[in-house]
Amino acid sequence: MRVTITVNGTTRETEVEPRTLLVDYLRDDLALSGTNIGCDTSQCGACTVHLDGQPVKSCTILAVQADGSSVTTIEGLSGNDGLHPMQAAFREMHGLQCGFCTSGMIMAAVKLVEDGGDLSDRGIRERLEGNLCRCTGYENIVRSIRHYAREVESHAPLEGDEAKPHHRTLLEAEELAARRQS
Repeated sequence: MRVTITVNGTTRETEVEPRTLLVDYLRDDLALSGTNIGCDTSQCGACTVHLDGQPVKSCTILAVQADGSSVTTIEGLSGNDGLHPMQAAFREMHGLQCGFCTSGMIMAAVKLVEDGGDLSDRGIRERLEGNLCRCTGYENIVRSIRHYAREVESHAPLEGDEAKPHHRTLLEAEELAARRQS
């Protein structure tokens, strides 16, 4: 079957077997090896990419299901200016560890912060439930995401502007944690 998928901003027409998984299409047909295959059972999240802006496990989707869609992989997350700020946060806060889950974690984390909501340590851990770290080093991953969220918050518009409520939630969570400790 012929599929037309925009991957990392480039539209590609490719002939694929109907049973080709999106992750295999990305890795084998397009040589985008940043998306990893961790478990083949959709449990680990190492294969997470954005499909039309939503994080999906690319081992659970056929390439033909992505026909006409836009896919962003870890390779497409960064721009010409270097690393995406979430990638930089993972590097700076030592969230990379062995690196196998990193691409999926980062793709999930970017959407997690964009969506807002509870960005406390507990909230981040709960929302990363579908992404597993084999090193079990979640502390630095959570720290990396919080670091990125703070960076976003520091650049957020002031009250009255187009504020991003989810970033205020992070501050509220930090204030609540500080009150509980005192």
